[in-house]
Amino acid sequence: MNHLADEKSPYLLQHRTNPVDWYPWGDAAFEKAKTEDKPVFLSIGYAACHWCHVMERESFSDASVAEELNKRFVCVKVDREERPEVDSVYMSALHAMGRPGGWPLSMWLTPDRKPFFGATYMPPDSLKALAANIEGMWKTRRPELEGTGATLLEGLGKAGEGMGGETPGPGVLDAAVERLQDEFDPEFGGFGSAPKFPQPSTLAFLLRYSDRSGDNRGTAMVLKTLRAMAAGGIHDQLGGGFHRYATDEAWLVPHFEKMLYDNAQLLRIYVEAHQVTGAPDLADTARSIAGYLLRILRLPGGAFACGEDADSEGVEGKFYVWRPEEVRLALSRGAGDIVCKLYDVSSEGNWEPKERGLPKDRSILRQAMSDEKAAEELKLPVAEVRRVKEWGRKKLLELRAKRVRPLKDDKVLASWNGLAIGALAYAGRVLNEPRWVEASEASAGFVLSRLYKHGRLLRRWRDEDSRFPGGLEDYAFMADGLIDLYEATFKLQYLSKAKELAGKMVELFNDEDGGFFSTASDAPDVPVRLKGHGDGALPAGNSQAARVLIRLSEFYLERSWLALAEKTIRACARLLTERPEAMPCMLSAVDLLLGPRERLIVVGKGGVARSAEGRFLPRAVLVKAGATLPSTEGAAATRGRPLVYVCRGQTCLAPAATELELDRSLSD
Repeated sequence: MNHLADEKSPYLLQHRTNPVDWYPWGDAAFEKAKTEDKPVFLSIGYAACHWCHVMERESFSDASVAEELNKRFVCVKVDREERPEVDSVYMSALHAMGRPGGWPLSMWLTPDRKPFFGATYMPPDSLKALAANIEGMWKTRRPELEGTGATLLEGLGKAGEGMGGETPGPGVLDAAVERLQDEFDPEFGGFGSAPKFPQPSTLAFLLRYSDRSGDNRGTAMVLKTLRAMAAGGIHDQLGGGFHRYATDEAWLVPHFEKMLYDNAQLLRIYVEAHQVTGAPDLADTARSIAGYLLRILRLPGGAFACGEDADSEGVEGKFYVWRPEEVRLALSRGAGDIVCKLYDVSSEGNWEPKERGLPKDRSILRQAMSDEKAAEELKLPVAEVRRVKEWGRKKLLELRAKRVRPLKDDKVLASWNGLAIGALAYAGRVLNEPRWVEASEASAGFVLSRLYKHGRLLRRWRDEDSRFPGGLEDYAFMADGLIDLYEATFKLQYLSKAKELAGKMVELFNDEDGGFFSTASDAPDVPVRLKGHGDGALPAGNSQAARVLIRLSEFYLERSWLALAEKTIRACARLLTERPEAMPCMLSAVDLLLGPRERLIVVGKGGVARSAEGRFLPRAVLVKAGATLPSTEGAAATRGRPLVYVCRGQTCLAPAATELELDRSLSD
């Protein structure tokens, strides 16, 4: 038995019976390394990671591999979702070594936490050989390895230096769109080649760019991508929600894990695209995502779980794929033939499984053709095809529920719940789905009661255990989500709590030279404080911090917050010029900073007030008249008909009582 038995992370608990003598990240492991004069073998992964499971089965469960690791190193296991600040340091170190990133991350450290060698997945023989080589280097070239580690950490600490400049103007946004246009796949949507990621932050920026400029290229790229993804295997056609990414250009073959952060961000972008176009298919996809979140990822108490594994019964994708015989048996031959044609289910299968345990006669469900095309080929009325399709989807979902479902990682993370809180509040407001707003409120209540202690956010809750100091993304994502929740409910408590979190965020993470560190000033156990600007699967903390400060400055008319947001953006101005496509969230923050920003002060319900609440207004905030806020002064809360005041800076236009008057106010 190793030292993980008392941990709460599902990922760490999966390793608690390994013969590897794992320690959790902490002083005990590094003190042992100092006492025994050994390097530390650090392995970082997460519960939904397929290759993490493979390495656990092949290597960490193997007694001979464990013996090699235990005798040469002190072994430390980290859940990257619990400790993103640890993962960020050592993944950045791996990149600095010139190696491609990925998980599981395998890193060797000195006893004082300095990294000197790294890799990702390795088969057992390679791991054993490398372990022997590293032990040899530690004994014969130790000063060199220690120097390498010190140099790497020093470089990481200085990574953001010299990246500042003047406040970016609209030209930076124009240049970013040109770069994205060059990377865009006109056939299947998305950017670059396989593997393809949804990149909701990029899509959100493009919608904002088109709204600002009138250049519809951005919207066209967004719509092509969203519709291609919705039709592809990356979208769970039965149960809703999206898988992590596609391994092919056409979005057919996903990496099957499903994550809260992806689905929260995609829910929002599908709703925004629906706002721009009015297209019902985009709203339908948003509803399928929200349904998945509420049905599968919502936990007792109202918070949301991290996600679901890629594997089921040890085989990636097994839960999601179908044979024609299964479909016909469940639905009858006639209906089964229709559903197989619509969803591309064939006896040959439509993909090449990587797993030995999965034969090639399985198909991933995708929307192979439109209902109209299927009706034409089958010589049936379109209405009949749609009826059979929806009935068949429900029947197959019932049948699939009897399969062994992938493992759910049921820990609660403040930052990821912040994304879900914001997305559900926004989507519920726009699509008039009160249940979604209620779910957003329940998640907010859970996080604020279980993970907000003594004025500080904690990172993770599971099994009645709240632990780990919150990082920048926890404060920024939660504050942003609470602002969205205020706009959906007009309950001032949410805006007040967002303001409180933002104030603590500035206190703990702000760098006087500009921007925010990822870890707090009193973070106890990471060897260097980083400042992340580039977006990954999650928005960069600095981008979200800037967005939060700009939004709050509109509610509270607080110029110092606006100045701090501008300083944050200026701190990465050179990066925005050199690699704008890597920072779409910061580009959206630039768009928000440049304005024009508006406050829509809403009086009453329905009518023009409802119109204001449903529009795509990415540079506006919604405020309820009569709220005790500086930004509502001069806007009376009457009992008469609904009104909307459009305000810019200190100036408010005459109230709009009709949609036409609101259009005029917004275009003035």
